[in-house]
Formats: sequence, structure tokens, C-alpha cells
Amino acid sequence: MKKIILAGAIALCGFSNAQITKGTGYISGEVGYDHKENNNFNNLRKYDVFKILPTVGYFVDTNLAVGLGVGYKNVVTKFEYENVGISNILEIKDTDNAFVVAPFVRKYWTLSDKLYIFGQLQVPLEFGQEKFDVRTAGNMGDPILNPEARKKNYTSIGVNVKPGLDYFLSKNWSIEATIGEFGYNTSKVNVDEAKRVNDYKFGLNLSSVTFGVKYVFAK
Repeated sequence: MKKIILAGAIALCGFSNAQITKGTGYISGEVGYDHKENNNFNNLRKYDVFKILPTVGYFVDTNLAVGLGVGYKNVVTKFEYENVGISNILEIKDTDNAFVVAPFVRKYWTLSDKLYIFGQLQVPLEFGQEKFDVRTAGNMGDPILNPEARKKNYTSIGVNVKPGLDYFLSKNWSIEATIGEFGYNTSKVNVDEAKRVNDYKFGLNLSSVTFGVKYVFAK
């Protein structure tokens, strides 16, 4: 038993030897996609999110980095109705396009010389436009014939924590991935008397995986 404990202690000490030193900088690119759909009573709901977020980071201490991401986000939500005997609405489509600014703090823990796990605290800000279209049997999505089509600007702010893995292919290149997120987001459409919409996210969702490639300016 003592030998097992000693071996474990040696292994942990070995893991702690590989550190990312203070003063190290990096640039990276993150691409994420999320798809969900459900079908209730012949009414189909589809939800697709695409996000691209180039980032820069700097290690202010050993295994502790701060950074900023600037990018683009697209969200498309569709509702499709098959029971047109009750209504002539065939499809409702809600499209959001946003400019994203996301400052973050990231803490690393060493698993081996090349593999790290990390926890990231991020504050994403979104400045976007929402487009709402109703496609019916009469207008077939024609914006001239569709009186329900409209556009609205909105702003959003959130706080989230993301767990992830970072694997170094070489001294300067690594591949990183995040799985799921825990956090809170609030958004508001820029129109009179609009109310804020709050969203809570908790869980390791395998459909919400992001991947990134990072270049490290190693010393």
C-alpha cells in the first residue's frame, strides 16, 4: 500500500514539472457548432449555432492566462408545422447574427509534458441583429408579401465557465477543446418596452464542443 501511495506521489510530482511560464503569449482560433432538434405533435424545432472566435492570450503567471476573443456568431432557429389544416403557417425562422467580444481568464493544470486541462472564465458580449420571418402558404417566404418579416438589433452579456483540454503537438503548436459550459446570459432587444431574456446553461453537453488551434510564442 505504501508503495502505491509513493508511486502516486511521484507521478503527481512528475505532472507538475511541465508548466507554462509567465510572459508566454499565444494566438488561437476557436470554431464551434451546436445542433439541436425535437419533434412534438408533428411540429419540428431546429436550433443551429455557428461561432468563430480568434483570440489572443498572455500568461500573467505560471499556468494562468488572460486574453481577448473577437469574432462572429450565427444562430438559426426554425419551427416547421405540418398540420396546415389548422393554420397556413408552414415555417417560422429566427436568425441572429452578432459581433462578439469575449475577455477571459484561463487556469491550467498539468497532466503530462504535453497534456493540460483548464478552466476558463469568460464574459462574452454580443452586438447583433435578429431577423424574424414567417413563411406561409400564401407568401412562401417572399419578403414583399410577408408582413411578419422584421429586423431588430439586440445586445447580450454573459458569464460562463468552460472546462477543456489542451494538447501540445510541439513547442509552439497545440490543439484545444472545450466541452459544455456553466453560466448565465442575458439579452435585450433594442426596442421600447422590451424585456430582458435570461438563459442559464449547466452541463457537459457533447453537442456543444468547440475546437481550436493555438500558436504559442514559447520562450
